[in-house]
Amino acid sequence: MQPSPQDAIYRPSPRILDLASWIGDPVAPADFPETKLRFRNDRAAAEVGLEALTDAEWISHMGRFAPLPDNLPHPLALRYHGHQFQTYNPDLGDGRGFLYAQMLDDHGRLMDLGTKGSGQTPWSRQGDGRLTLKGAMREILATEMLGALGVNTSRTFSVIETGEALWRGDEPSPTRSAVMVRLSHGHIRIGTFQRLAALDEADNMAQLVGYCLGNFPGPAGPPDASPATRLLHQVVERMADMAASYIVAGFVHGVLNTDNMNVTGESFDYGPWRWLPRWDPAFTAAYFDSSGLYAFGRQVQAIHWNCGQLAVALRTLEEAPPLIAALNTFEDHYRAAMARRWCWRLGVVERGIEADTALIGLCEQAMTESGEGPDAFFFRYRGGRGNAPGALGDALAEYEPLADTHPYWNDPAPQSMLIDEVEAIWAPIAESDDWSLLEAKIAALRRMGEAHGAPPRPAGHT
Repeated sequence: MQPSPQDAIYRPSPRILDLASWIGDPVAPADFPETKLRFRNDRAAAEVGLEALTDAEWISHMGRFAPLPDNLPHPLALRYHGHQFQTYNPDLGDGRGFLYAQMLDDHGRLMDLGTKGSGQTPWSRQGDGRLTLKGAMREILATEMLGALGVNTSRTFSVIETGEALWRGDEPSPTRSAVMVRLSHGHIRIGTFQRLAALDEADNMAQLVGYCLGNFPGPAGPPDASPATRLLHQVVERMADMAASYIVAGFVHGVLNTDNMNVTGESFDYGPWRWLPRWDPAFTAAYFDSSGLYAFGRQVQAIHWNCGQLAVALRTLEEAPPLIAALNTFEDHYRAAMARRWCWRLGVVERGIEADTALIGLCEQAMTESGEGPDAFFFRYRGGRGNAPGALGDALAEYEPLADTHPYWNDPAPQSMLIDEVEAIWAPIAESDDWSLLEAKIAALRRMGEAHGAPPRPAGHT
């Protein structure tokens, strides 16, 4: 990496090395036949001091995975277990990705660079360790849309096409390949704790709890709470907020397994995601979710259930009663998160949990009756505009609107991310290597995010 003025704010901090003897396996990246840079997220790179990299340097670090200065000496494929569709699976781990750098962002938070599609690892099982280019494009769209709607999400940091022909059962094959890098506030999963519990590694469990409390700080929790209990309180609050953010965004993740749950409460790993075309609690994203376990309206229950699996794992260190007490705070945290996030997206000032919960019910009823999707609904009635009918209009009249000065709110229609548009964006890339629709969509989503502004934080958080 060449010296530049931005080097002063690149602050490597490979703290995962303290856990490296048991949390992962050193691996080598795949040697790809080519590396064509398709997407670099300079906005995210600016937060960690990497936006001054030349394209050649970028490809070296994000496609060939040359170590960043003073960072991890080699990638780590992380080990974990997990419940997959609520069936326990001990044969998991990073099968097509690894963690390869950690640094501090411009707010002093520890951030990870992790990969998807970077080659086989000891945890690949029968997989080829690769990622399709279409899958990488879909992850760009998911993270950009979620970020614009206030969801705490990983960011797609880089996509590099790798020149291999991949065979997949769920899209036309052979298809183009890519390696993706994501920027995340940690990669510690609920499944990481589950593995340590299953192996009865109490000392490593205590070290992991300390790592999380030290690097992902949150409220102190009840007086005299043990470290394990403190951590569970923090994770439950974060997960409740994540669950609410999905509902308010009209988003269906599709695969809410415990190995896909980051204890930071940061949403990540986007496969068969969808946005709602209309308000439908039974809407599913994954074709293989035949029982609707992770349907839109069951996501909150699934995320709460996952928190329960973390509580079970933490029994390695703590008795059940304080952990159960922490788990039982989920519902109150969720209701509060729904109220503040719903009012934020609707463009009104909160009036209190009871009034706000009633307003949410009226909005859901209106969408169900009209068939209007959430993107159009929130845009139409933002700030009390749009002459909402009946009881919804009466309720909105009681709310103070937020000041909306951004020109986005005068657009003829809101941004959305339905599956037909995703396919329309992919088609010119597949047919003629035309990336202009994707670039335009990213710009439009970021403009929408500017119009919304940052979502409100829970009380007592900064």
